[in-house]
Amino acid sequence: MAQSPAVELEVRGRTVRVSSPDRVVFPDRGITKLDVVEYFLAVGDGVLGALLDRPTTLERWPKGVFEGARMATRQDSSGDAFYQKRVPQGAPGYVETSRIAFPSGRTADEVAPTELAVVAWAANLGTLTFHPWPVVRDDVDRPDQVRIDLDPQPGTDFADAARVAPHVRELLAEHGLEGTPKTSGGRGLHVFVPIEPAWTFVEARRATIAFGRELERRLPEQVTMRWWKEERGRKIFVDYNQMARDRTIASAYSIRSNPRATVSAPLTWDEVADAHPDDFDVTTMPARFADVGDLFAPLVAHAAPRYRIDSLLELADRQERDDGHGDLPYPPEYPKMPGEPKRVQPSKDRDRPR
Repeated sequence: MAQSPAVELEVRGRTVRVSSPDRVVFPDRGITKLDVVEYFLAVGDGVLGALLDRPTTLERWPKGVFEGARMATRQDSSGDAFYQKRVPQGAPGYVETSRIAFPSGRTADEVAPTELAVVAWAANLGTLTFHPWPVVRDDVDRPDQVRIDLDPQPGTDFADAARVAPHVRELLAEHGLEGTPKTSGGRGLHVFVPIEPAWTFVEARRATIAFGRELERRLPEQVTMRWWKEERGRKIFVDYNQMARDRTIASAYSIRSNPRATVSAPLTWDEVADAHPDDFDVTTMPARFADVGDLFAPLVAHAAPRYRIDSLLELADRQERDDGHGDLPYPPEYPKMPGEPKRVQPSKDRDRPR
């Protein structure tokens, strides 16, 4: 079959070329590449606000989301999709970048969207999910967001995460914080809190650990902070390492790589209990966005108010002093970090008491 001719879209004063616009990206839904680009334009202010000035990894599915498609890994680069951490060659001049440093010490110039045309350009490259850092390009070492990732473990689902959510909101309020919830687009639930960029990644992660530990203390049958999967059980894992440097979460309004083409949908707190991830997809979100607007606007870079995390860091100090709770393991690609416990799976730890 001959490829359909490219189309050109006017995106707020820029011309963005969409090649092979009729290429099917989601076969189960009949959603094409042009549909994907037009979706992002329909929620334009929302997705741009979620990415504005943030170093952003592009999750690209240039062949679409088909049965058997798989993501490339460090060990096997032959996958059908991949994460693009460096700005692609040949990017137009309006695509601005931000230099970030990985835990290894290496650096990269990542796309840092400043206008909606950048989103449309990236979508033409097959980008479905945008993974922005919790920093802005003017200060890449100090997060301006705390991200709480409620990750359902096997035997649990979104409804279990939703039952934990009111306790998250209550605990945040006790520390003078207010967050915005969103679906992950899969089974999980995210809560983002805008903070002053006054702390390092290590401090923001420590505050998140303290928050998760207190949530686990209050809900021991529902919540876990165990890093090792074999220890988590049928609970909601608070993935504290999503606040580690170079760990990112799908942005609000991003499309997820599943057959339904669900999207990461901002919610009001009143909606969380009755929401279901399948309620929000490429076909339904534009109308919702037109109706409710951008619920994620408080998280836009430089927006107000922004909160302080002193109280959570004081909680971390108390947990360490009173309960002996120190640091927790970092992701495997990290060098050994100061104060970090052994990074050994418990079932393989020969020195662990039996």
